[in-house]
Amino acid sequence: MLLSCLASNPYNTDNICLIFEDKRGWYKAAKAAERSWGIPISVNMAFIFQESSFRARARPERTRFFWIFPGPRLSSAFGYAQALDSTWSEYRELSGNHSASRSDFDDAIDFVGWYNANSGRLSKIMASDARNLYFAYHEGNRGYQRGTYLDKTWLIEAANRVQKNSEKFDRQLHTCRKKLEKGWFQRLIS
Repeated sequence: MLLSCLASNPYNTDNICLIFEDKRGWYKAAKAAERSWGIPISVNMAFIFQESSFRARARPERTRFFWIFPGPRLSSAFGYAQALDSTWSEYRELSGNHSASRSDFDDAIDFVGWYNANSGRLSKIMASDARNLYFAYHEGNRGYQRGTYLDKTWLIEAANRVQKNSEKFDRQLHTCRKKLEKGWFQRLIS
């Protein structure tokens, strides 16, 4: 059946421990991205939560003609990370992950870590500063450096949510990380 092939959303997207309990492979992918790019799991997960609410095939809304007929989408953003076609192509080329898919969580979290690590390097943003990393993610590093986000109230609110969720996810992860590190056999006998 086709539905069994589609990625399902985590049951509780507000709690990183429950997300990773539900999606064990996601923890391994998030940990690998943290190790590769130096951006904390909590930051990368807060980005994906903000961008797609952990939906694999998320897309921007379509415009409407005469309030009824669907028109084009406002951007090419797609997947967990809502990466644009051009940025995703750049990631695939520069990271060497040529077969990466925006609807694959492992690839998406690696992309977010890669992009945030580049923002840290190019715009001198600390790895734990989810708010400013989000501005650079949304506006691009040139836009961030020019301050293009400063007059966008909706974007400032979104970046504040990302920072808040990053801090919340970090606190939550601190309580369950030891459990998540256990292998299947250790979980079975504990």
